[in-house]
Amino acid sequence: MIYVFAVLIKNIKNATELNFLMNNIRNFVIIAHIDHGKSTLADRFLEITGTVESRKMKEQYLDQLDLERERGITIKMAPVRMSYILSPQAENSQPYILNLIDTPGHPDFSYEVSRALIAVEGAILLVDATQGIQAQTLANFHIAKRAGLKITGAVNKIDMNPPQLFQVMKELADLIGCSIEEIYKISAKTGEGVEELLKAVIRNTPPPKNLMPESTRALVFDSFYDDHKGIIASVRVFDGEIKGDNDMRLIATDTPFKIKEIGYFSPQLMPAKSLNTGEIGYVATGIKDPENVKIGDTITIGESQSANRKALALEGYQEPKPVVFVSFYPEESDNYDDLKRALQKLKLNDSALKFEPDFNDVLGRGFKGGFLGKLHFEITAERLEREFNMKTINSFPSVAYKIKKKNEWLVIENPKDLSGDFDEIQEPIVNLEVITPTIYLGGIFQLKEIFRINDIHAHNQGDRTLITAKMPLAELISDFDDKLKSVSNGFASFSYELVDYKKSDLQKLEILVAGDLVAGLIRVFPRKSIEHEARKMVEKLKKVLPRQQFSQAIQAVVGSKIIARETVPAFRKDVTGYLYGGDRTRKMKLWKKQKKGKKRLEKMGSVKISTDVFKKMIQ
Repeated sequence: MIYVFAVLIKNIKNATELNFLMNNIRNFVIIAHIDHGKSTLADRFLEITGTVESRKMKEQYLDQLDLERERGITIKMAPVRMSYILSPQAENSQPYILNLIDTPGHPDFSYEVSRALIAVEGAILLVDATQGIQAQTLANFHIAKRAGLKITGAVNKIDMNPPQLFQVMKELADLIGCSIEEIYKISAKTGEGVEELLKAVIRNTPPPKNLMPESTRALVFDSFYDDHKGIIASVRVFDGEIKGDNDMRLIATDTPFKIKEIGYFSPQLMPAKSLNTGEIGYVATGIKDPENVKIGDTITIGESQSANRKALALEGYQEPKPVVFVSFYPEESDNYDDLKRALQKLKLNDSALKFEPDFNDVLGRGFKGGFLGKLHFEITAERLEREFNMKTINSFPSVAYKIKKKNEWLVIENPKDLSGDFDEIQEPIVNLEVITPTIYLGGIFQLKEIFRINDIHAHNQGDRTLITAKMPLAELISDFDDKLKSVSNGFASFSYELVDYKKSDLQKLEILVAGDLVAGLIRVFPRKSIEHEARKMVEKLKKVLPRQQFSQAIQAVVGSKIIARETVPAFRKDVTGYLYGGDRTRKMKLWKKQKKGKKRLEKMGSVKISTDVFKKMIQ
């Protein structure tokens, strides 16, 4: 009896401590458009809370990749745990535990961002006072609203004395649905107003709740690799307590593991004995295969399969699906194994990266990669060169098409696999949102003549306009962003969301050189523009293809029909140069003999497309 009473008292004490701990936890993110000062604001929070010493502080502290600093964007999530006392003068005032997750803002990483937003209860919606609300601001705001977050609005860069400050604050207040007095004016650069914003986050953001007290559940919202500890999962504990000696299991992949280490991000890894309900930290799984640790998966306690394990899974998990496909080939064919190792190491820290072996008649062995979008592909290519000194040649970016053939649907990720006898072809479609100053509206609408933009609507918002439309993903990943910046002088911004597949009138374009198919130049175009694109390709190839001793026919073919042609003329040797005057018959005989020789060469010779030619064609 005494033992039972003691256990009861202990449980009550633990429950009281847990409730006190949860009431003092605030989990939040900062969401903003690119270059609106999100990472700079995170720097000021680190300074105010004393999380990072002043002598160790540097700009964009949470952005660890050089690419992030140079581009001014966040590519990899970065959680950090801070401590702050709201009222230092008050007696018995306790510090608040503040868990901030610095998230990417680009739509390529929208799934990862959605998982991070599920892991928190609050968000700071940050807007640049000199630029106003942008497309990615809206996109991230809608994701945060769907996640049920308490949103605190802030207008940044007031140190620049923007003339439209009041207007931007009003627009932000209208978007959030609050009064203009609830919008905070700050300068992340100078620190003005930042501490007041931090206090507002503590007051506005609700503490975490214990949803299933009898269970242990944690959400994986990011992961990275450590040579000694294996895959380290960034987690938010929703229920229960995770201890360092627990046997755990990942629900989606049904993978058991023994915890090697747990702790917090300070922002360096700080080991701890346990993670409790509401806390954000890391779990070193010891797992070496990145395929077993998925973003959005749920960690729970268990040694074997259980009937109710799937019922414990947190909602919203899905497999990240690549939408852009690009093949990489080493510049030097001997570096194939080095490229393979480099991609394997990148995948350890980027679970969304997919790759498989590929072969190209021109470039040899390589790897076909699947990416979340164009930016994801560009970052991977740059990291290969910077971090692994791996120079590569990449193919034309393509998308996945669905074809109907004999009442069966197939997915085609490489244009060379697209046969010509399909019954129907569908391509991926995106919902597009563009925000632009109204004065550039005419130029943006003219982009309809270049890109296949449909269902376009304009919504006037004062001196700016929100444009909504649908367009094929293949058009978006070509040079849409460059054209948009050009017609708007860089003031327009866009965001997109992949929504569906739609039936389209598409054809496969093949390029033949001297009668031989060049597999690496196969592309898919709409029927109405394929002749124009074919003409551009053969004209460009004519300019970059080296001349030979025989003429080279360049043909663009759709099915069995040649729709464009150019000829690279042969080198001409002056075979009569040593003759002086006299009868022209001798010269005619030599010219005819030369012509016959070139005809024989043309029949016998084959053209090998060099890597330099291929690189020039895909630029």
